[in-house]
Amino acid sequence: MPKFLNTLTGRFLMLTVIFVMAAEVMIFVPSVARFREDFLLSRLERAQIASLALLANDSLDMDLEDELLANAGVYNVVLRRNEIRQLVLSSPIPEQIYATYDLRDASALELIRDATVTLFDPEERVIRVIGDPVKQAGLLIEVTLPTAPLRAAMLDYGLRILMLSAVISFFTASLLFIAVRALLVRPIKRVVSAMTSYTLAPEDTRRIIEPSAKVAELREAEVALKSMETEITSALRQKERLAQLGGAVAKVSHDLRNILTTAQLFTDRLEMSQDPAVTRSAPKLVNSIQRAVNLCETTLAFGKAEEPAPALTGVRLAELVGEVIDAERLAIGDFDLSFAEDVPATMVVRADPEQMHRVLSNLVRNARQAIMATGACGEIAVAAREDEDEWVVSVTDTGPGLPPKAREYLFQPFQGGARKGGFGLGLAIAAELVRGHGGRLVLEQTDETGTAFAIHLPKGFSLVEEGQGSAAEKMVAAHQV
Repeated sequence: MPKFLNTLTGRFLMLTVIFVMAAEVMIFVPSVARFREDFLLSRLERAQIASLALLANDSLDMDLEDELLANAGVYNVVLRRNEIRQLVLSSPIPEQIYATYDLRDASALELIRDATVTLFDPEERVIRVIGDPVKQAGLLIEVTLPTAPLRAAMLDYGLRILMLSAVISFFTASLLFIAVRALLVRPIKRVVSAMTSYTLAPEDTRRIIEPSAKVAELREAEVALKSMETEITSALRQKERLAQLGGAVAKVSHDLRNILTTAQLFTDRLEMSQDPAVTRSAPKLVNSIQRAVNLCETTLAFGKAEEPAPALTGVRLAELVGEVIDAERLAIGDFDLSFAEDVPATMVVRADPEQMHRVLSNLVRNARQAIMATGACGEIAVAAREDEDEWVVSVTDTGPGLPPKAREYLFQPFQGGARKGGFGLGLAIAAELVRGHGGRLVLEQTDETGTAFAIHLPKGFSLVEEGQGSAAEKMVAAHQV
C-alpha cells in the first residue's frame, strides 16, 4: 500500500478522498443544525395539535392528556392567544430547565452553535423551546422537552450523513482515479518508456518520440523532448563523423610530416646558393616548412583529443607579427592589399611562440581571404597595447564582414566558415589556443565596413623586482641566450 501511495494515481486518489470528505464536513455542520431546527419545529407542531384538541374539548381526562403530551414528545405546552399566556397541557418536569431556545428570530450562526452544544453534550437536559404557532393559531407556542431524543436523532442523522459522504467520496475518487490514469498517467508512462527506449540506442532515429498526447501540456513536453532527442542524435552522428575525420586527418598528417621532413633536408642546400633572391627567400622557406612540420605534429596530438599545453616564454610581439605579415605579403602577389603594424618594438608577451604564430596567422589569413574574395582593395591592421592586467592584440580588416552563419556558430568547427568552402576550423583553433594561454578571443566588430578581432592575454602574476626587468623580459633574455 505505501508503494501505491507513492505513485501519482495513489496520491491523487488519497487527496481526492481527503478533499471530498473536507467538503462534506463543511456541509455536515449546517445540515445537522437544520435537522435540529426541523426536529424542534416538529415538536412545536405536535404540541400545537395536542393543545388544539384540548381546547376543543375541556373534559379530557388525565390519561388522554398524558397520551397527547407523550405523542408530542414534550412535558408542557404553553399557548399564547389574544395576549393571554395559557398553560394548555402540563406534566411533571424531572429537573430544572437547562436552557431556552427561541426559534422565531434565530440566526444561522446561533442555530449551528446550539446544534454543536447539543451534539457534544452527553448529559440529558430539559430545555424550553419557543416558536410561532402553525397557521397563525396564536402569538407564540412554548414547550419543554428532554434533549435525549433530540441528541439521539441528531447522532443517527449525522452517521447517515457521514456514511453517505464516504460513499460519495469513494465514488468520486474512483471516477477521478480512472480519469487521471487515462488522461495523465498513461501518457506520462508512454513518455518515460520512450525516453528509456531512446537511451538504449540514441543513434537510432526510430526511437525518437513522436508527439501524440491530446493534453496540451503533455504534448508540449513531447514536442520539446522530440526536439532535444533530434539534436542529440544529430550531435552524436556529427561526433562520430568528426572522430572518423580525425582519424583520417591524423593519418594524412603523419605521412605529410614525413614528406615535409624530407623537403626540409633539401632546403639546407638552398642556403648555400649564391643567388641573392634565393638567399633572402631560403630562411622564410625553412621557417614555413618547420611550421608545417609542427602543425602536422600538433594535428596528430589533436587527433588524440589533446592540444599540447603552451610552452610559455617571453616573445617579442613585433617580430612575431612581422613574420606573419611577411608571409601574407607573399600570398597576395599583385593584389592591392596593404598591411599596417602598430606594435611597440619593446613589447614582450608571455606566450607560446608557435601557437601564437598560428593564432595570428589564422586571423590575418582569414582577413586577407575575405578582402581578396571581394576583388576590391583593402587594408589589414595589427595593433597591440597593454595595461596592468593584460596584453591586447587586435586584428582589423576592411573586408565585407562575417556572414550570418559564421556569426551564429562563431568559434565552432565545421559549423560554418567565414568564406565559401570554409569549415570554420581557423577561428575554432585560434580560440582554443588562446584559451590555453588563459586568455580569450573576442569578436569586437563585424559589418559591411570590416571585422575586428581582439586577443586578450592575461599577465597573471608577473613579478617585478627592484632594479630588474619584468618577468617576461627575463624570459626573453633567457630565450635569446
